[in-house]
Amino acid sequence: MGDMDDTPDGARHLDFYFLQTALEVIDLRSFSNLWFWIALAVLWSTASHWVIGVPFDMVRRAAKGHAQSLEDMQVLAQVQARRLVFIADTTGLITTALTFFLITMLALLGFLYEIEFAQALLLLFAPMMVVGWLSLRAARRVPGLDAADLGNLLAAHRRKVQGVGVVSIFVTSMWGMWVNLNVNVLGG
Repeated sequence: MGDMDDTPDGARHLDFYFLQTALEVIDLRSFSNLWFWIALAVLWSTASHWVIGVPFDMVRRAAKGHAQSLEDMQVLAQVQARRLVFIADTTGLITTALTFFLITMLALLGFLYEIEFAQALLLLFAPMMVVGWLSLRAARRVPGLDAADLGNLLAAHRRKVQGVGVVSIFVTSMWGMWVNLNVNVLGG
């Protein structure tokens, strides 16, 4: 019976060549992958646009005196704040424990075992823990605020999120450049 593989050697070589070429073009390392940087930009753009679940363009329109936006901002902020506080009060301990477990696991895998993908995930999600904490703090202050104070709270919260984002993007880009500069180009 002999060899059970009916694939000719030339076809097997072509498949290997195609796979090798595809992996060189795609570059599966995190910090040299364009998709990682796109995800980082989208993450921070979204985090700074949705302030406690309220789109910031609505906050701006409300600040300019647009009556419908003012009413929508107040209703949306109240609903989202109650939702965040309820989730935190109901699952706070479990969520906190799982979050710190995940962050610790990513930190160990990333920096002790030098797994680049874990480093990238840690640099994406650790700052989001800070944003989540800031959002919960702000959400607890929402009930009972009048429209002007609510607008000021949302604007101040957005500035804090953007500050965390600037620091996070800077640290991530510096670390990413460091990793990319230290990669052995020849693979040896």
